Amino acid sequence: MNTTTIHLPNRRHLLLRMRFQLLGGLTFAILLPALLRLPVDQQVIWQSNMQVTILAAFIAHTTGYLFYKRIGNFPGVAAAGYILPTFALTYGLVFAIIFFFRFEYSRFQAAASFIQSTLWYFGLSLATRRLDVYRLAIIPGGDVDRLESIPGASWHRIHSPSTLVEHASGVVADLRADLSDEWERYIADRALSGTPVYHVKQISESLTGRVEIEHLSENTLGSLNPNQAYLKIKQAIDWASALFVLIVFSPLLLFVAIAVKVDSPGPALFKQKRMGYGGQPYEVYKFRTMKLSDTVGDEKEAAITKAGDERITRLGRFLRKSRIDELPQAFNILRGEMSWIGPRPEALVLSNWYEAELPFYRYRHIVPPGITGWAQVNQGHVAAVDDVLEKLHYDFYYIKNFSPWLDVVIVFRTIQTMLTGFGAR
Repeated sequence: MNTTTIHLPNRRHLLLRMRFQLLGGLTFAILLPALLRLPVDQQVIWQSNMQVTILAAFIAHTTGYLFYKRIGNFPGVAAAGYILPTFALTYGLVFAIIFFFRFEYSRFQAAASFIQSTLWYFGLSLATRRLDVYRLAIIPGGDVDRLESIPGASWHRIHSPSTLVEHASGVVADLRADLSDEWERYIADRALSGTPVYHVKQISESLTGRVEIEHLSENTLGSLNPNQAYLKIKQAIDWASALFVLIVFSPLLLFVAIAVKVDSPGPALFKQKRMGYGGQPYEVYKFRTMKLSDTVGDEKEAAITKAGDERITRLGRFLRKSRIDELPQAFNILRGEMSWIGPRPEALVLSNWYEAELPFYRYRHIVPPGITGWAQVNQGHVAAVDDVLEKLHYDFYYIKNFSPWLDVVIVFRTIQTMLTGFGAR
């Protein structure tokens, strides 16, 4: 049998290798600032405060790099945009611990290490922008035709089992399709040669950030069970942080409550029954952003906020765009009814409507609802059934990939959303 080989550029470029990136970063960000001070003070490296700073910077830099690489694996994440916040977080935490225990440290070395860490990885991201292409070979058969319309990868169709693709990031096939014996041997050979083999739905989920469920046989409920250990840890973090927010920001909450009362007649807080964790209804608290109305109409229509909704007050538009109206939900978090991050809780009337129209909708209640979430930062506010189905796919991706890494991505993207007002109504 004649064999055809397709040569793709070797993606294992030196600049893309973890060893080069991390060792280069440690040298540039930690060793270089220390060496620059040697001509001024030849004993500087042997001073205890410098050694403490170098060790702390090493921990902060390495942790920041691992966070940055892990976060960059999620769909729709432009990793370069997370360099500064990620390293600010790790350096801030490490040096906050040093400050708390009152260890002596070099402020110059700490600041130089942080600044040069961000500069190093920004430089690398610019240099590797054209090199870091995800190249995937497609085996024909089954549900693979839609793959080439998905951005985020360079797709290469294989037309014959005698074709070899060198330096591909992986091979994608519909493993549930009725493939010929030749194609099955081809897949086995690629796996034995060390090339990753992906099922079409697996790679589609990783590039789109959505889990599509049409039938129970396609995704068993077991594959969507959230990590219970992390769920407990997250609940403890939620409770502590909600208590902190309510104490520290109590003057702001009081000021906003007064402003809402002054802006339009009615109570400062809006209360509504929503569907919560485990499918149990609860009452949510938010700052009121709409005018009170005595008109009794369709309950479902009244629960939907439309684009340019005339019921929203002048102050309400600002509160919604900045998400300040969500802050009273910290009380719901303290009561264990919500989390900071999770699927958006819907009004009972809307939740019952969606459950009647959409299969598996109720399963999203397996994790606590959140003030922000994966669907919100990707899609914004929606209400129509077709759009809610799309949101459900994002919710299932969050449940399936339930982890601190994904939560960190959502926090960063929520901050971006608050600054841009994306998805607000």
